Order: sequence, then structure tokens, then C-alpha cells
Amino acid sequence: MVKVGNVIIEGDVALSPMAGISDSPYRQITKRFGSAFSYTEFVSTEQLKLGNAKSLDMFRFVEIERPIVFQIFGSDLDTVVQASEIAAERKPDIIDLNMGCSVSKVSHNGSGAGLLKNIRLAGKMIEGIKKKTNLPVTAKIRLGWDSHSLNYLETVKVLEDSGVSAISVHGRTKVMAYTGFADWNAIGEIKAKANVPIYGNGDVQTYKEALEKKKQYGVDLVLIGRKAIGNPWVFGNTPKQMVPWFQIRSLILEHLDMMLDFYPSTDDYALILFRKHFIKYIENLGFPEDIKRNLLSVSSVNEFKEKLESVQMDSNILETSEINNESINCETFVSLV
Repeated sequence: MVKVGNVIIEGDVALSPMAGISDSPYRQITKRFGSAFSYTEFVSTEQLKLGNAKSLDMFRFVEIERPIVFQIFGSDLDTVVQASEIAAERKPDIIDLNMGCSVSKVSHNGSGAGLLKNIRLAGKMIEGIKKKTNLPVTAKIRLGWDSHSLNYLETVKVLEDSGVSAISVHGRTKVMAYTGFADWNAIGEIKAKANVPIYGNGDVQTYKEALEKKKQYGVDLVLIGRKAIGNPWVFGNTPKQMVPWFQIRSLILEHLDMMLDFYPSTDDYALILFRKHFIKYIENLGFPEDIKRNLLSVSSVNEFKEKLESVQMDSNILETSEINNESINCETFVSLV
């Protein structure tokens, strides 16, 4: 159990926020499979202040997703604070300030990981959000901008002094992005000195590994990002490799239906959005390549469902996933097809 302000979080593992991935349909699925709480995709405070409908829509959620954390990003103090008030009107449990996005057009503009270069400003943002919304405020950070500026202990101290209620730590620098390996020793060092709950994030591939990281480094909770795409089983004891194909196929179809309900349109918009999930559901399953190519090109939902339902696979061909996910980042999911 983790207490974040007045919010109680039950569980050991949760889905990390990922733009283009952690929308409401997938949050609902992962919550059902064991994710302890839900982060929205990160939302621009500038766009919230402007009343951008698409940005506001990214805060849609259903009650099963609670505790729900709205993640925002920005570089201007007044804008961030005003936008947090707009976000709070939609009744999240917690608001999270993104200080970890490494994408250049975000971080080089002073937002996301750019705040690691201006931690005093980040502290003022935490103070302002907390005062304006009266909600628990958390932050997601990295270890520093690069290997020569590992200011994570100072960052944590400033955020704690500003009233942060919990901090999630991605064990890489901004410059590393998603390359190399996460430094869990640094995450453990943060936890040993912190006075607020600490979530560890980076390179965790299985539920068992998450529990091992939690025990070894003392973190309060572990976040799983890239390895959770197309794999909600990662939040429970049964690994995807042990799940029969008919159950995987059933969940694919259920997920698609949820996307269709959540993104109603007169065209194939929801189906196109779903493709990035689909390729991860079937990756390393021995899925027939010709059928995969066909399914990724069809524009008819009925045709997609009929073709998928016709696929029969023997569960003994499932392989351990060794996926290169470096093309996935906090801004968007880049399709590998």
C-alpha cells in the first residue's frame, strides 16, 4: 500500500504513462489485469489553457481507472498552474508534473526533462499546482540531463521541499532517452534518502522482475512502460508466454471494441489507432506474416475481426519477447511496421 497525499494506492506495479498508448481503453484493461493506478497520457498545459478540445479529451476516464493521475507538462509557471486548475475540474485523484520526457521539441523548450535544468522552477510549479487544486501533486523525473549533470538528489530535495507527494524515477538521463540501461542503483539511492514514496521505472520486463526490483531497491511501486504494450499480463503472475492464443485473440478483439466505443467516428480512425497495440499483442507469437500485413492494411472493422478470428495458432510456438523498443518515446508511439 502507498499513500499519496490522501490517496491510497494498492498494488506493486502500475502502467507507466505513454503518449499514444495509455489512453482510457488500455488503462481500463491494465487496471483489470493488476495495474495499481492509472496515468493519463501527458497533456500540454499551453493547450489546456487555450481550451484545446483534443487536449481536454485526453483526460477522459471511467471510474474503474481510479486512482487516476492526470499528467501535464509545460515550461511557464503561470500557464502550468492555471492549466492544473482546468485539469482539476475533471476530478482526478492526483496531478503529475512530467519532468522526464526526453523528446527534443518538449525538453529543449524547457518542458519535460528540460525542467531538470531548472529545478527551482519545477518546485514552484509543484507549489502552485498544490495550492491551486488542493490535490496531491507528484512528479516524474530522470536522473539528470546527461551523465555530467546527475542532479537527481538535489531535484528530489527541491520537489520534497515544494510539497510533492510522490516521485517516479526513470533511471536514465535525458540524453540517454531509451538507450542503454536504467540505473537502478541510483533509484535505490533516491529511495534511501527520500521522505516521500518513490516509484522505480526502467527496463522492467516481467511482474516477477518488478517484485524483485521492489524488494532489492526498496521502492514503493514499480512502473512498467514499453514492455506493457500489448501485454497487460505483465501486471500479474501469468506471463504472456503462458497464455493460450484464443485468450490473447479474445482480448485483442475486446480492446478493439473498447477503442471503437471510445473514439467514435464514421471512418476507420479507431482501427488505425489500434494498429500500434495490435502489432505488440501478436509480436513473437509466430503470427502468420501474410495475415499480419493484411490486417494492418484493412480499413473495415468487420473484415479485421473476421480475419483475426480465422487465425488458429498452437500455443507451444509462443516465444520469449526480445523487443527493441527504442523507437517508442514519451511523445508518441512510432509504428514498427
